[in-house]
Amino acid sequence: MTLSVISAGFGRTGTLSLKLALEELGFGPCHHMKEVLDNGAAQVPLWQAAADGKPDFAAAYAGYRSAVDWPTAAFWRELAVAYPDAKFILSSRTAESWYNSFSETILASLLAKENWPPPAVPWLTMVSKVVIERSLGGHTDRDGVIAAFHKQEAAVKAEIPASRLLVHTAKDGWGPLCAFLGVPVPETPYPRTNSKEEFFEAMKAADDM
Repeated sequence: MTLSVISAGFGRTGTLSLKLALEELGFGPCHHMKEVLDNGAAQVPLWQAAADGKPDFAAAYAGYRSAVDWPTAAFWRELAVAYPDAKFILSSRTAESWYNSFSETILASLLAKENWPPPAVPWLTMVSKVVIERSLGGHTDRDGVIAAFHKQEAAVKAEIPASRLLVHTAKDGWGPLCAFLGVPVPETPYPRTNSKEEFFEAMKAADDM
């Protein structure tokens, strides 16, 4: 099994909904930060090594057919080369709405180091390196973070051939996604999940890592 679909969109751009959608369309299992959290003993060291410049994508994505969210989004250039036949999706939303969601969830959690539960320190340390250092260029201020978001989207659109790329928002639903992947549109509604409340419920699982 190898990756056939990769998303370069940052977390909080509908990535968990996209994960569920891809799995419903037959492109699962789909890798997501949730997978890293659920399988920390195996996944965290692999992604820490990747953040340190020593990626082993074959091991990190073993058993997966698709990948979305961080840490994937931080390595999209390398993944485009490693998986030349994979199609790319840029999960997106407006920069302002993304920042509001990101700053109140992921960023707030990463900056509150004094509240990190001890079992989750290795995971959150890796996430900080991947998200803040690699994806955001070290920025945690509003303007710098939004600029990094725009830079990521512009780079993906410029470097991934149009024939290989779909820019997709959750509001777009099934139609464009299914047409891009060449599969029928399901009769079920497009997934809608991972509200802020659900995010913090998931974060509680880090206490037991």
